[in-house]
This record gives sequence, structure tokens and C-alpha cells, in this order.
Amino acid sequence: MSITVTKDVFQLAEVFTISRGSRTEAQVLTVRVERDGVVGQGECVPYARYGETLDSVIAEILSLPSGITRAALQSALPAGAARNAVDCALWDWEAKKKGVRVWDILGLPAPKPEITAYTLSLAEPDAMEASARKHSHRPLLKIKLGTPDDMPRLEAVRRGAPDTPIIIDANEGWTAEVYSDLAPHLVRLGVKLVEQPLPAGKDDMLAEIDRPLPVCADEACHDRASLPSLKGKYDVINIKLDKTGGLTEALALKDAGLAQGYGVMVGCMVGSSLAMAPATILAQGVAFTDLDGPLLLAEDRDTPLIFDEAGVHAPKPELWG
Repeated sequence: MSITVTKDVFQLAEVFTISRGSRTEAQVLTVRVERDGVVGQGECVPYARYGETLDSVIAEILSLPSGITRAALQSALPAGAARNAVDCALWDWEAKKKGVRVWDILGLPAPKPEITAYTLSLAEPDAMEASARKHSHRPLLKIKLGTPDDMPRLEAVRRGAPDTPIIIDANEGWTAEVYSDLAPHLVRLGVKLVEQPLPAGKDDMLAEIDRPLPVCADEACHDRASLPSLKGKYDVINIKLDKTGGLTEALALKDAGLAQGYGVMVGCMVGSSLAMAPATILAQGVAFTDLDGPLLLAEDRDTPLIFDEAGVHAPKPELWG
């Protein structure tokens, strides 16, 4: 089996800003595996927060032996972007080789559409209010925050979208004091969930302070090995394929998290429909789905995922799986 990697760039529809910085494009890696005339593909988004670059992830992928199997892959590479792209490409290859869908191999029913959040970028309050008003028709908004002065932004978003359910993502940008001050206002404003309010590894205070609304582990949760450190601090885990290292571990993490009493959110990096496609299987029946990456792009894959009033649909086989 041959493995090839290409760098692809997708322009964003608007500047996307979180507490760690801004971007105008999504830089992704596309992995293709080929054997017996059948090609499988997967996508990953290397993330600097986890010490990844495009070149470092390419090196990891190209270090794999040509005959790598999905089972052997799980120990050949650590959880992260490189393993994700190869794992998903191998799932795609197997489905195409057998002439079935990935969910058939897994013994699961065909994925149904799932309502997904739509993310509003971090900006000044007036801009966030205008964006919230523009997207107030959507069934769920995810708001990027994470500064010491987020209360005006919260109020502005609620003015712009007075009736829309909201979840908040602080991207590790708050202190325990800031979060404690904001939490009652999050409840007052009808926020359903707050993601990663404190930095991963510096979040022990979450076990000591009141959590009046569900707190979700994002940067603090990568794979099943993360679960012991989350106990007593988090109520929900955000599963992303680029963190778990692929669909194989993501499905196992979902089962383990549910068994331990966590709610599940399925999220994404900013990538194309190819990156989201495997996650539509993972997102079935979870508490929150956040697979809006393609909605933030100005361009996408040739056979993109379908998003409509029912939510994000399962991929067509031409795209993946």
C-alpha cells in the first residue's frame, strides 16, 4: 500500500479569530492510501497548540511502513493529526475495497443528519452582535471568547440572537476568577455549555468552584488516556478526530466517556468536508455537534457534505467512507 501526502489550502469566508490568534485560510494535509487499484483518503489539520506543523506531521506520516494496517497504526503513531489522516484514509480504503460504507463495517446504522453549531469568531462586541443577528436563524451558535473582558461580548451576542441556544468556547483564555465571575451571567443569558474555560493542566480549580452549567473538556481531552485527569472537573468531553488520532480511537473514547458518565460533544478543527465526514458517524446521538468547518470556508471539496435545516448529513461515497 502506498501512502502519499499533499498540502491543501482552503480560503475562509471571513477572518476566523479565537483567543490564540486569527487566520484567513485553512491549511490541511490530505492523505491518500492506494492498494489493488483502490484509493482511500483522509484529512487532518496540524495544530500548533499541540506542537504540530505541516512539515512535522508529514514526516510522521511518511515514516510509516507501506503495509501499515489500521490496527498497527494505533501504536505506530501517537494520538494527533498524523494518525488521524491515515486512520481515516484506511477506513475509506476498506469501505471502497469491500463496496460498502464505513458504518456497515462498524455494524452501525447509516448516520442521520445531526444539528451542528455555527461558530461566531472572537471580535469586538458590535461586530459579534452583528454576526449573531446575521446567524440568529441557526439552531445553535458557538461563541468564541477567552479574554478578561468578555461580558460586553456576551451581552452583545444575546442582543443579536435573543432566542438562539448558545454554547461558549473560551479556548483556555480565562482564569478561575474570571470564570467564577462570568458563570452566573452565562446561566442568566441561557448559555447551554462552556468549553475549556481554564488552561489544560491548570484546571484543578474546576473541581473546587461551582459549576452552574456543564463544563466541557476540549484541550484537556485527547484520547482515552485523558479521562482519569478529567474526573470531578468536567461534565462533557469534546471529541475531535485530530486530537484522538482518528476515527478508531474516537469511537473508543466516545464509548469510554459515556460509560464514565460524561456527556459527549463532537467537534472539529477548521477544515474541509473531508475532515468532517468521518465525524458524522461519531456524532450520532451526542449532546452537542460542532462540525461547521465547511460552513466557514469560501471553497470546499468537489463533493462536499450537505448542510441543511436537518443538520449535517452523512458523506457521499465519492467524498469518504
